[in-house]
Amino acid sequence: MSRSLLDAIRRYTDSQGGTSPWFTAIEDVVIMRADLPHQSQVLFRPSLCVVAQGAKWSAFGGRRYEYGPGQALVVSVEMPAFSRVVQASPDEPFLGIAIGLDPKLLGQVIEELPTPVRPSPGVARGVFVTHYDGPLSDCVLRLVRLLDTPEAIPHVAPLIKREIAYWLLTGPHAADVAKVTLGDSGTRRVLGAVQTLRAHFAEPMRIDELASMAQLSPSAFHRHFKALTSMTPLQYQKQLRLLEARHLLVAGQANAETAAYRVGYESPSQFSREYARMFGAPPRRDAVALRSGDDSSH
Repeated sequence: MSRSLLDAIRRYTDSQGGTSPWFTAIEDVVIMRADLPHQSQVLFRPSLCVVAQGAKWSAFGGRRYEYGPGQALVVSVEMPAFSRVVQASPDEPFLGIAIGLDPKLLGQVIEELPTPVRPSPGVARGVFVTHYDGPLSDCVLRLVRLLDTPEAIPHVAPLIKREIAYWLLTGPHAADVAKVTLGDSGTRRVLGAVQTLRAHFAEPMRIDELASMAQLSPSAFHRHFKALTSMTPLQYQKQLRLLEARHLLVAGQANAETAAYRVGYESPSQFSREYARMFGAPPRRDAVALRSGDDSSH
């Protein structure tokens, strides 16, 4: 693991006002710091999530991924997850960086490779942990250092992101990245169904329709969906609904009952039960605690 990368991220966080996460001047590059262990519920977008110091785990459905210094979580499908920083202190805070992965860019790089990447066999998986070192670590370091020269960002950042795509597609997990980026027609159809569910999560879900879209039987669709996201379609939809409701509540855009209906629940009492089960507190109390900055109960 690059000591230079750790120092660069620490220097950046020390110079910033506000609180983590910091959405930097580079599009889709977010820097994170935690001085104490804590848990959060987040919606991951396709990204390379690098740990420079400390350790954390992220759970997608029933599958948990642990990663620490020198490792990165690669997420290739948008999906909700529980994450917990497990190693952090004021003297040695958790430090990390998330770099968005553009599927179109990955596809372009794949097409230009002199040796074709063969997607991994079997059902695609949307998450894995990999080691980052050598050229990939150097790319991440250069992205962080680029924040010191804002005028260069529009010209240089796209080149570094393209280089990151290249190293991912020629590294040890190239076949997994290619499976989701290229995939076979079946994988692409399942991804299309995932995206449809993501866009219409507040509407009643009809497995038969999603399965038909993927040109699979309901049972086969269920199996492929769970392999890709580590959760069932119903779990995926429920977590999206509750994350959106939490956003509405914390932003003061709705009360618990209104939020329940806006995200697709027909019963506010069922919403409150499932909300408390997911976030550890009833909607109103959870929102008040988050607004005050006290999320110690989560």
